[in-house]
Amino acid sequence: MKVMLGAVAAGLVFGALTSVTNVLSSPYGEIGARVTGSVVGDTSRVLSLLLDAGWAWAALAVAVGWMAGTRSRGASCGVAALTCATVSYYVVDLYLWDAGTDMIAWLVFGFPAGLILGLVGALIRRPGWTGLIAALVVPVGAAVQMTVMPPGAGLIVAFPATVAAGFVWTGAALSAAVAVHRFWRQRRVLPVVERTSTP
Repeated sequence: MKVMLGAVAAGLVFGALTSVTNVLSSPYGEIGARVTGSVVGDTSRVLSLLLDAGWAWAALAVAVGWMAGTRSRGASCGVAALTCATVSYYVVDLYLWDAGTDMIAWLVFGFPAGLILGLVGALIRRPGWTGLIAALVVPVGAAVQMTVMPPGAGLIVAFPATVAAGFVWTGAALSAAVAVHRFWRQRRVLPVVERTSTP
């Protein structure tokens, strides 16, 4: 129950924060225009590029699935997190700048995506190749998105996109390195355990 409540809370906060950073980063809205050129505006642009990306939403579901532990709870928590994030995102969007909504379409998409990604998160805990592959889903996905759809493509001011890209590439590389290190450490430990347990 606590894990599910945590997934719901994480989704609500993530969705609302993504919407708020989008509003603050846009110079075309009433709120964003007030902070354009300020530290708040520049920071919001970077955060918006980081949070409003497919890999970041996938990472949310994977993270709560990992926290859930078991495969069934991981899948259900992944769905809960993405559902709450989607609803929170569009509700805040509607309140802050009367943005249109395609919430239903994203809720429909988020259900199977949450199931799969939450399950992936739970599988990270497993040893061997299963855990390694599961742990590489988000960093590899982020790298692919960075290559195919880099953040801020077409922006007149390239600095926020450059900073965001640096964060993504660094985070993806570190996450992949940790996953591979964990995999090889387990492979070195396993033969030792087998030898010591052999009568």
